[in-house]
Amino acid sequence: MIENKHCADLTQLERPNMDALRGAIGYALRRAQLSAFEDLIHALEEVDLRPAYFSVLYVISENPGLNQSEISTALGIQRTNFVTMVDNLEKQGLIVRQPAKRDRRSHALHLTPKGIAVFNRARDLHTEHEARLIEKLGPNGREQLLPLLWRIADE
Repeated sequence: MIENKHCADLTQLERPNMDALRGAIGYALRRAQLSAFEDLIHALEEVDLRPAYFSVLYVISENPGLNQSEISTALGIQRTNFVTMVDNLEKQGLIVRQPAKRDRRSHALHLTPKGIAVFNRARDLHTEHEARLIEKLGPNGREQLLPLLWRIADE
């Protein structure tokens, strides 16, 4: 009997009580975000992109010619961090900066032919990633979850 109690104590030590945290919205969001990003990071490895870089390419693809400031604001990325991202994407040959038509002091961003090819493959990988998440959520899960998340995200 003593051995069993000792084993039970070890099991309890190995699995701490997480009930209070599991009931916290912020904690659940963070754990879900970590899980989702781990899957997305793995998916995008094939095209050597991180999720934030994929988001930048996505916005540029949908809005060619936006300037750096417009894209960084839309994605909620600090301008100083965004400049580094743009530099890296340009070095990889995925985007080009061109003088903006509205303001020649700023740069309009466009995908290069290589950028289009990488983005198209990344978008396919992202679609597969989304399908895995939707499968985890079950029927109507996506339709229920997204409005709730955007309600929290709205400022």
